[in-house]
Amino acid sequence: MADKTRQAAVEFEGVTIGELLQPMFDTIDTSEGMFGGGAAETQFRSLQVLEMGKQIANSGGIGIADSVYKQMLKMQEKAQS
Repeated sequence: MADKTRQAAVEFEGVTIGELLQPMFDTIDTSEGMFGGGAAETQFRSLQVLEMGKQIANSGGIGIADSVYKQMLKMQEKAQS
């Protein structure tokens, strides 16, 4: 159970980091980039940012998962008592 809880906390951190990164990527002008921008690049940008967030979280993250994990364990303990 703790492993599933830990994984959920890391996944939450990954999504959160992705949401924090998205505004930064929204400011990048891709029209003159290597791939020339366009609708396809815009469509897949959010997926790229989400995956970057997941990779950051899986590589140790920024500490969100630890806090979320502790809170989730407290909630589980209360629910079981």
